[in-house]
Amino acid sequence: MLITPDPKPLPDTDCPEPETGAKTMLAQRVTLLLDRLGRLTRELQFADGLNPAQWEVLRFLAQANRYSRTPSALADYLGSTKGTVSQTLIALENKGLIDRVKKTCDRRGVELHLTCDGKAMLAKDPMRTLERAIDDMASDCGGMLVRGLSKLLYELQNRHAVMQFGVCQDCSLFCVKGAEIAAAKHQCGKTGEALSDMESGQLCVKYQGVTADGAD
Repeated sequence: MLITPDPKPLPDTDCPEPETGAKTMLAQRVTLLLDRLGRLTRELQFADGLNPAQWEVLRFLAQANRYSRTPSALADYLGSTKGTVSQTLIALENKGLIDRVKKTCDRRGVELHLTCDGKAMLAKDPMRTLERAIDDMASDCGGMLVRGLSKLLYELQNRHAVMQFGVCQDCSLFCVKGAEIAAAKHQCGKTGEALSDMESGQLCVKYQGVTADGAD
């Protein structure tokens, strides 16, 4: 595992640097810390016969809604080519961790599903180690971490024209108790279809955010 040197400490408060210099140093430190975390978490995901890309697919399928469990949506989410994603899906199919099911509304399309073995494998997700570490510190700075990282992700997505993915309940198209479907608690404003409580908290390829300030 590659370990980089510790970043230089921030300027001492008794002898502050000019504001611009301090901000630059802070940005450099955050960038280095994110890079180190990324390298560490990637190494953790070579586990149980899977690689990081394969774990990402399992996680995505566990969190994605009905509109998003497709090869093309998966490629957009991972920022990968369809060919690369196809190879990852074939490997997971051969391991018996996912299935491809023909869509009833469009027989040319397929929907991806986790198998029972896939769900069991996901229960051993090595990223749970990171979750536990964050859980231990959540009471101190968990909320601030979520807000800060969400805004950073939003900024990078906008700068590089990367498709946004988010959960339905944070989407500008999300409707509560839509008039068109009186029996539904939630409704997709784009498709007009009813959404269950569970679906309202799932990732969606049709997601449309509002502003960076609205990112949680």
